[in-house]
Amino acid sequence: MSTAFATNGVVRLAHWGLMRARGADAARFLHGQLTKDMLQLAADRAVPAGFCSAKGRLQASFIVWRTGADELLLACAADLLAATLKRLSMFVLRAQCKLSDASAELPLHGLAGEAAAVRLGDVPVWARRDTAEGTLIRLPDADGVPRALLAGNAPAGLPAITLDAWRWLEVGSGVPLIEAATVDQFVPQMVNLELVGGVDFQKGCYPGQEVVARSQYRGTLKRRMFLFDVPAEARAGQEIFHSADPGQPAGLVANAAPAPGGGGARLLAEVKLAALDGGSLHLGAADGPLLVRRELPYTVPAEAAEPSSTA
Repeated sequence: MSTAFATNGVVRLAHWGLMRARGADAARFLHGQLTKDMLQLAADRAVPAGFCSAKGRLQASFIVWRTGADELLLACAADLLAATLKRLSMFVLRAQCKLSDASAELPLHGLAGEAAAVRLGDVPVWARRDTAEGTLIRLPDADGVPRALLAGNAPAGLPAITLDAWRWLEVGSGVPLIEAATVDQFVPQMVNLELVGGVDFQKGCYPGQEVVARSQYRGTLKRRMFLFDVPAEARAGQEIFHSADPGQPAGLVANAAPAPGGGGARLLAEVKLAALDGGSLHLGAADGPLLVRRELPYTVPAEAAEPSSTA
């Protein structure tokens, strides 16, 4: 699998969209719906967060930041924005909060490599700052490459990178993005959302909070998300199978990106922890393309097996 590609420049993120929450109760309303504390969200920070069903399954994931006392912006998968906007709006009731689609007004761009580094300086991950072009948020690095999310106009004079290159880095960062194909499939911990700072276990209630807390504190979690390469095309929502158990899936692809040089894909897949103990994992069927596990940029709890070349 060839992975030599340009990682310095800017790209329009067509697979992301942007939602606005505005009103005196905007932060309080979102605080009661999302997995992160919105009341304590500082003006110079952004946070990943999830929106769950009553059963604790993720309906969407966001990057959230505050633009003023009465306004927050939420970046999410573009193919989920309309449905998520409609679903969240059902719960506003008498709260002074108006939700709207801000994607056209504030297009999202990804900056990578030196293009991101010179604008970010030494700010920490998830820090946000306002620039002449718009709001800039430092994202976790991927493969040692600095990354930033820009809500606004693309800076002039920067080289372009491909969306495939950005998506490869995005998947490699280990930060999950819930897409239309994976709605209602994962409790937050199954896709490591709490490991990247997307779940606050001290905040008040939100839909599914009891299920999420039980998974965290009672040791009931049997599945986790890991990073893999595969010599084939892959897409979110595809099933993963174990070589010793062809009759039932062992996992599900959360996100996938084609190798920019061609010849395969990189993917984040939620899999049964027991399936890592031996045998091999395959895409689509027990005799499908072999998954090769790679290192995530953060530590997964110790009950998960160490990476091997075939599982």
